[in-house]
Order: sequence, then structure tokens, then C-alpha cells
Amino acid sequence: MIFRKYIQRASVGRRTKVWFFILGMIVFAILIIPYRWAMKTTSTDRFCMSCHVHPHADQSWKLSTHHNNRSGTIVHCVQCHLPPRGEGYFLEKVKTGIRDLYGYLFKDTADIDWEKKKLLENAKKYVYENSCKDCHENLFPLTLSVNGGNAHLLYITSKDPVHCLNCHLNVGHYDKNAALHAHDSSFGVTVTSTEPPFEAPAKVEKFEDFTEMIPGTRVAFDMVALPGGTFNMGSPDNEPLRNPDEGPVRKVTLSPFWIAKTEVTWDEYMAFFRATSSQGRTEGQTVSTRKTDAISGATPPWGAPDQGWGKGSRPAITMSWHAAQVYCQWLSQVTGRKYRLPAEAEWEYACRGGTETPYFFEGDPRKFSSQGFLRRFIKPDTTNIASRVVYTMNNSGKTEEPSFVKPNPFGLKNMSGNVAEFCLDYYSADFYQADSTGINPRGPLKGQEHVIRGGSFKSDAKDVRSAARDFTKTKAWLVTDPQMPKSIWWYSDCIDVGFRVVCEVDTVILK
Repeated sequence: MIFRKYIQRASVGRRTKVWFFILGMIVFAILIIPYRWAMKTTSTDRFCMSCHVHPHADQSWKLSTHHNNRSGTIVHCVQCHLPPRGEGYFLEKVKTGIRDLYGYLFKDTADIDWEKKKLLENAKKYVYENSCKDCHENLFPLTLSVNGGNAHLLYITSKDPVHCLNCHLNVGHYDKNAALHAHDSSFGVTVTSTEPPFEAPAKVEKFEDFTEMIPGTRVAFDMVALPGGTFNMGSPDNEPLRNPDEGPVRKVTLSPFWIAKTEVTWDEYMAFFRATSSQGRTEGQTVSTRKTDAISGATPPWGAPDQGWGKGSRPAITMSWHAAQVYCQWLSQVTGRKYRLPAEAEWEYACRGGTETPYFFEGDPRKFSSQGFLRRFIKPDTTNIASRVVYTMNNSGKTEEPSFVKPNPFGLKNMSGNVAEFCLDYYSADFYQADSTGINPRGPLKGQEHVIRGGSFKSDAKDVRSAARDFTKTKAWLVTDPQMPKSIWWYSDCIDVGFRVVCEVDTVILK
């Protein structure tokens, strides 16, 4: 009797488990079928484009090599913009979906600067490195060029992180203005003019503003006379958003000097390139046919150094610190005056325009800054700054012409933004603390990198303050240069640094 009851209870227990198992399978089927359908539907290109309604996404993708190629293979949106399955795919899909849906419902797509979104530093946030390697497993195929092999060798051996997009930014979304890894054969073509070229440089008889004329060209630029004086260099401890390398504040006295009203323009730099370059010369070659006192200029650039934004009066970019130095040597030679890069102290004195505030105009960096969590909901104050500085909040991800902004109190334009500017000095984070020279100071006697000042069109408001400092990053700025050796003239990965010139007073012959 007891045994029979035990068997009955065991049988009921098994039937219960079976029914629970069947019920579980039914629930699983009910859940998994819609899940799989949802995952498949929301991963289609058509679904992606329902939120990404801006024309750049769809049109540029269909023109790219990820859609328009010889093999007929189409690389779909989720293959680049989500990680491979098994590597956090579902979680990233949910996060991306929520972000995109929020933007679609609550943002006006007409107000989004899509050109800025395409910049390398922004694109890296939305493309997964492992997704690139999931498709491109063989980094050294038989069809790979020598330059491509060098680049991929650097990729797998570099101690510093190198993203696939450093070289392949536009393979997924075609951009006709993108710099390609090939020599720009059209760069440096002589521009004809109906006006006769200048026969001689400007005649300077006293210390005042003048317009320099480059002999043999129709290129001219304005130089502003700064009388020199004493000022407080650096930022005080209580300046908002300052960096430690900006202090301590020290009194500095400068002799009079001239400084260019604007950054060196493409018109100015192209005059140098045409006069000194050799289109047939490549990196590492010397030019023995030139006179011994002639200046050998830049080798032909890779791609379009102006990024397709236009030359003319826009600031010249992508040239190296060395190239800027040689330009100054050439300009000195053709004008008979001593032109050079500004010392860091001269640059800050000129930028401040006699002020001691964070900017040469009124304003709090904390209110101008676009960084921080709250800035997602509260837009920064652009009063005063937007009409005086080209920075991240008021441009389309590119340089602007001088007419875009108002001058500072010294009559100089774009000291604080547009492009950051090379200085003569080597960079040292603690030089202000160690240096006691207060008259015409120069930086350290030796170093690895040089000072750059002024911020750029990429910079937040905190980085365009008069005291903000930065430095060249030569290795990082040459990552995608496929040449061996790498160029000493052009930066392949820096599009927001240029320079302006100063002229020394004591070298000018006053006639």
C-alpha cells in the first residue's frame, strides 16, 4: 500500500515536471520568435535609415566601397556600427537604439552638424574595431600594396592604439573631398594672374603696421606692430578650467616685434611651395641641382592638405613644425627681413591684447564650455565668444576665413581659435615653475615636441583661453602616412594646426 502511494506520488511529480517543461518550451517559443523577428527587423539597413534620415548616411554609404565594389558584396549598417555577435552585441544594440530613437524624437536633424560628425575623432565612437577585423581577417592579402603593408605592420606592432579608421575613414561613407593615400598631382599648380607680380618687398621706414609683399607673386599680408611691454603670462590658480602647466603666473617683458594679422594663409604657403618644391621628389631624396644657398621645400603631399575646404585666405594646415620653420627661412630670404615663428611669450602677449582675463573679451569659461553631462540638456552660453573665436560650437567642422570673426584689441584675428598655432619653443609642462628669465624668454634648450597655442575649430571653449597650452604630437600625427621614412613636411593626421609669423625689429633696415 505504501509502495503504491509512493509510485503514484512519483508519477504525479514526473507529470508535473513534464508539464512545466512543456510550458517552459511554449513560453520560450512565444518569447524567442518575436525576439528573433525583432532582432532581424531592427538590423536591416532600411530600419536603420528610418531613424538616420539625413542624406549623408544612405547616399554616401551606397557610393562607398562597402556597397559599390567589384565583388558585389554589401556591408550592412550593423556590421560596422555594432560589435560582432558574442561581444556585447545585444547590449550595444539596445544602447544605440535608445540613443538613436531619442535623437529622432526629440532633436531637429536640421540642427545637427553632420560634417562635424564625420571627423575622425567622432567617427571612432560609432565604429567597432573588432567589427572591422571580423570581416577583414587577413591583413596582408596578396593584392595589398607596399604602403598598405607598411601601414598594417604598424597597426599590429604599434604600442599606441591605432584604429582602422585612421586610414580607412571613408570606406563606409564615401567623401569626394577625403584625403587619399596618393600624391596630390594638382597641388602646387601655378596660378596665373593678369596683374604683374610684386618686384620688391614692402618698404619699411619706421616701426608701424605694414603690408608685406612677396616678390615674384601677387601675395601680400598684413603685419601689426606691437610695442612690447610687460604682462602677466599664464593663468592664476582661480581661473576656471585651467590646466596645471599654465602656471605659476610670471611677469614677462618683451621687446617690440611685428606679428601677422592672420594665420599664414594657403595663398602665402602656396607661394613658398611653388618656389621651393619639386613635384618629382619623394621623401628621403635630396635635390642636388639647386644652388647651395637655395631653400629646398616640401615634398608633394599625400591627398588634399586643404581637406577639400578650399585654399585662398583660409589658414594653411597639415604642414609640420619643420615645414613652418623652413617657410619662415624662405620668407626671410625673399624679403630681406627676419621672419620666424613666435616665441610662446610673444604669442600669449599678442593673444591677450592687453587683457588679463581668461579671454581677450568678457566671459566665464564654465558658461562657454560645451563639456559635461548637463550640457546634453542645457546649451552653453555663446554670447561674446561666437563672434570672436572659431571653436567647436560655431563652425562646420572645418577652418574659416578671417572675416568670420572680430579682431582682438591689438587688431589680430583668430589668435584664440580657427587653427592652433606653432610656437618657436620646445614644450615643457613645468617650464613656468623652473624658468626665472622674465625678459624675452624662450622655452627649454632642448625637447621632443614644440608648443602650440590657441585652440582650433575642434576645441572646446576651455581650450581657447589665452593661457591654454598644448604641444605637437609628431608620432600620433603621422600614423597614416604610408611612406618610409615618414614625411618631415606634412602631418597625415592633424588638420587643425597652422601658424603665423613674427618679424624681428632689429633686423629691419630702415631706409
